[in-house]
Amino acid sequence: MTPPTAARLRSALPALFLVLLAAAGPWLSPHPVDVPVTAPYAGAGGGAPLGGDQLGRDVLSRLLAGGRELVASSLAVAALVTATAAVLGTVAALRPRAGRVVDRAADVLMLLPPVLGLLLVALSWPAGGRLAPALAAYVLGVPYAVRLVAAAAAPVVASGYVEAAVTGGERLGHLVVREVLPNLRATVLALFGLRFVAAVYVVATAGFLQVGPRPPAADWALMIRENAGGILLNPWAVLAPSLAIGLLAMSVNLAAAALGGV
Repeated sequence: MTPPTAARLRSALPALFLVLLAAAGPWLSPHPVDVPVTAPYAGAGGGAPLGGDQLGRDVLSRLLAGGRELVASSLAVAALVTATAAVLGTVAALRPRAGRVVDRAADVLMLLPPVLGLLLVALSWPAGGRLAPALAAYVLGVPYAVRLVAAAAAPVVASGYVEAAVTGGERLGHLVVREVLPNLRATVLALFGLRFVAAVYVVATAGFLQVGPRPPAADWALMIRENAGGILLNPWAVLAPSLAIGLLAMSVNLAAAALGGV
């Protein structure tokens, strides 16, 4: 392993650590997430290193337990959006007629504001729970991702070896999987990072608006909404989940960008 490659892999460690911590968080919580252990908005100290929330529940316990669903939803959405965009964007570059149809569909979906799209999906599917924000994040993310992949694939499609494969009668699936996408690795990985950040934004917004997880669920965005009124009494009840969301999005995005050059 060359030093530059090792450095890029090391840059992915913070993201990996945060994802694993979020996954294992519910088992690491020192207190039950729905049982008061302090006075409401109690300061940090004693058995509550980050103090209590509006009901006196341990902020640290809810912080550890509140990231797993957000991480899982965002990773799934980012992977699905990236895979869909990789295929559609490459097909659009290889088949101009299909590309025009994809462009027009993307134009229509891009006109929909993210929050409005989220509310439309969540309110039209009230029983969707956490799946509704994830579906909204997927639908809203695909148009932008398709445009990016199509633009990146265009010069690859115009290269000599792809033209030779087309002239040789290779099937569309072979062209997409074997000829074009292997040369878009950096673009696809960077796209995954961007789509993860966008998914975190949509899913967290859903939690803040209470159109996804509902109280008393432990959720980072929901924690911010519930404790905003007591930020002067115990700032950690709001700052801790806010920092967790920001660090998660930033670390995964940087890791994807770095690994794109491996």
